[in-house]
Parts: sequence; structure tokens; C-alpha cells
Amino acid sequence: MSNGFAGQSVEAARRALATGLRSHNIDSADLDARLLIGAMLNLDLTGLISAAHRTLTADEAARLDGFATRRLAGEPVARIIGSKEFWGLPLQLSADTLVPRPDTETIVEAALEHLAGNLRHTPLRIADLGTGSGAIMLALLSELSDATGIATDISVAALQTARANAVALDLARRVTFVACDYAAALTGGLDLIVSNPPYIPSADIAGLDREVRLHDPMRALDGGPDGLDAYRVIAPVAAHLLVPGGLLVVEVGHDQSEAVAGLMAAAGLVPAPAKADLAGIRRAVIGQKAPIKRS
Repeated sequence: MSNGFAGQSVEAARRALATGLRSHNIDSADLDARLLIGAMLNLDLTGLISAAHRTLTADEAARLDGFATRRLAGEPVARIIGSKEFWGLPLQLSADTLVPRPDTETIVEAALEHLAGNLRHTPLRIADLGTGSGAIMLALLSELSDATGIATDISVAALQTARANAVALDLARRVTFVACDYAAALTGGLDLIVSNPPYIPSADIAGLDREVRLHDPMRALDGGPDGLDAYRVIAPVAAHLLVPGGLLVVEVGHDQSEAVAGLMAAAGLVPAPAKADLAGIRRAVIGQKAPIKRS
């Protein structure tokens, strides 16, 4: 597509970009084209419609050509534009964070549903283990106005991205960011622990889609030989850190829900029915620390 957008109107360039992406078997060609040209011009959908007949400048055409080249090489749109929406919240990304996926919203839904079904004291204390961009934690804080959180990650760079997102969303005063491996620096008293840890079996990494394999951070993907290494760490530590009645909600991969529920049970947590994502995959596995029995 080199220099293919020079002298074109915004709308003509969008159509040309979509056609080019579609010719390379990119299923989301129309959406990708709109997002890329919108990011390049810093315009939302309404702005793009208003600017449809404006001619791109030479610099704009060159930038769009660069975006097109990167997309055709398999780089995800979210990586190219540096942001992704999750739970209706705009989140900045970095090379050290996963691109938040719609499937992960299942974790937020499951946590909110189970909290609503339990009589809870407020304010809630939440921990997000391996927070990445902060997506899960910030989504929960946006829904639970009295909650506070601790978000951990082994990557300091990822924590910087998550903190910037918290500041941008005016949630920074309610969350603390801690550099550690999962919950290694936490001391307890938590009502809810959430996590989207690495869960891809090591041998399966090579077969992942190139958008994931080449662009997501490897340590956020590789879950060890069977994909369950992280859960073996998280389940027992959660059983220790949660208050009685507290909840652990984790994302899992295809066909992992029963194994992870078993790890929770072995750690002393009481598994609840897993929550499926929109594709029917049991995506969110829930365990509860037994409440104190009252005589």
C-alpha cells in the first residue's frame, strides 16, 4: 500500500485501507480501517464522518501507510494505536502488557455477580495478581465505588502503564501498585482476588495466532508444561489471604476449568460453577473461602 493514500479524501482512504486489509484475509478489515484512520487523525466515528471529504495531508498519508504496513505484517490494531477499550474504559497499552480481550470481561462479570449474591461488608478490598494494563482492577473499581485495590505485577513497566491508566480514569487514589510475583508482597484481609495469569501450555505457544505470539509479552502467556503453573501458586496463597467468605476469580483457558477448580478445592477453597464467556468456554473459575460458621 506504499504511498497509496496520497491525495485521497479521508473517506476514500478509509475505503482503500479496508479493501487492502480484506485482500489479505483480515476479517475485521472495515473496523480496523476505521480505528486506524481515526487514531491517525485523532477523530472518533462522528469526527470521521464530518471530515469525510477532507483531503489527507502528505504527512497524514504517510502515517496511515505506516499503520497499514504494520497491520498487514500481523501487528494488532490495539498495538498500533496503543490503546484498547475494556469494560467501556479506554486503556493505554505498552509492550509489557497484554491486549485486554473481551473474554476477560467474564472475570469482571463473575466477580460482580458473586459479590452481589453475598452479603458483604464495605468497603471491599480487592487484589489483582498480574495486573498488566490494570484492566480487571480498574473495571471493578469503576463498578464498586467504595472498593480499594492492590494491583501486582512482576513487570515494573507494566505497573507504570497500569498506574497511568488509573490516573487517566481518576481511579488512582483507590488503588496501590506493587511490584512482586503474584501475591508475594501481600499480607491478607482481602475480600476478592482476581487474576488473568499465563495459562498457555509451553508447547502450544508456537501455534498461537501471530498477533498474540509475536506481540504479547511471553511471560504473560506461558503457563508452563500444562498451563497450570500460575494456579498452583495462586490458589493456596489466596486461601491464606482471603477473609472468610472471600472470593478468588481467575481466567482460564479452554478445557482448564475443572483442573483449576480442583486446585482451588485442594487449597481449601469451595469451587462455584464456572462462568462461560460468549463462545461458551468456561472462562471464569470461582472459589470461595468458607465463611465463619456462627452457632
